Amino acid sequence: MNSLHIAWLMIRRTLGRKRGFIAFLLLPCLVVTGAVALFGSEQASRAVIPYVNMDQGIAGSWMMKELTRSKEYSFKPVNSEAEVKSDVVRQKGSMGIVIPANYTQLLLQGKQTEIKWIELRVSESSTILRAAAQGVVNGLEQSASAVRAFSSVSSSNADVTNQEERFAQLLQEIGRHHVSGEAQNLQLYPKPGLNNVTGFTIMFMMGLLTSAVAVIMEDRKQRTMARMYTAPVRSYEIALGNFLGSLAIGVIQVTLVLGLSRWVLHYDAGIPFGVHFLILSAFMLVSMGLASTVSGLIRETKNASMLNSLIIVPTCMIGGCFWPLSIMPEYMQKLANFVPQKWTIQAVETISAGGTLADIALPLLILFAMAVVLLAVGSVILRPDQPGMDA
Repeated sequence: MNSLHIAWLMIRRTLGRKRGFIAFLLLPCLVVTGAVALFGSEQASRAVIPYVNMDQGIAGSWMMKELTRSKEYSFKPVNSEAEVKSDVVRQKGSMGIVIPANYTQLLLQGKQTEIKWIELRVSESSTILRAAAQGVVNGLEQSASAVRAFSSVSSSNADVTNQEERFAQLLQEIGRHHVSGEAQNLQLYPKPGLNNVTGFTIMFMMGLLTSAVAVIMEDRKQRTMARMYTAPVRSYEIALGNFLGSLAIGVIQVTLVLGLSRWVLHYDAGIPFGVHFLILSAFMLVSMGLASTVSGLIRETKNASMLNSLIIVPTCMIGGCFWPLSIMPEYMQKLANFVPQKWTIQAVETISAGGTLADIALPLLILFAMAVVLLAVGSVILRPDQPGMDA
């Protein structure tokens, strides 16, 4: 009962203050909103394709209409081929498409014509788009061939001159897509932008570290912690109360972050809510253990402000919160195994790519092991009877 009372007091002290409300509830919500807007939205993850359609007939416009049905690309119309090249060179588009003039007439005449592709480097998305566009081109050529064959056997001059009209009617009927396939998400790869969204989220979740250290340092400075341990309350009840209070605050924060991203921003990470909650909660436990350890090492309140520059940001950089681990030197990739951010992001990406709980057993065990070790070390070196050098 004493532990629950201590936990409730800790929650009131942390979330009841204006600073705590901003740090634990408002700031994480703003960060998640910004991260989803920058890296998680479908528009942000689409490849931009500048194009120019110089064809005056039906074939060019029909081709672009078919290509724009894909949700994986954002097609940007421009006025000339020079603008397409400029956008690709300035990396405002991954590749460009140029539909030549008189494309429809050349198709109906059976003459050779080609769509121009402008790209600086070959990528997976450009290769897929080129294959899709080639399928549309082949369909246009077959349709034009069928119209020519029909006109050649017709004895009416009107039938010969109305090739383009028949061509348009044929394409209109094909565009109804009476028979079509259904796209399935096989979850072979993590959702684009998920690495950055998770990285920025857990970085600001580590604000729990700074606030917890500040509370402990304040209790030590005011000798509140020392008086608590001399009160007729068992030491394990005090430790359990602080742990439960921090755990409750962390659970509230994780639930708020996940609820905002899923049900307000409608961001689908491809991860079940329960599994996502478990992964972030495991990371939160590591942060709590790190807070207790750091609190035992710091003796002056002014040094608590150095946590952000000495612990939070460096470990987030090493752990891959801002960029993929694959671009880092080999020795830094090995060093990343000792920070919790790396294992948290790995677990999230594994589940997003279609993994199961068994596939993330190792990252979760490592996170829980880190939490246990840090909490044990912190409880040993905390020493509540020492008020600190600035008391």
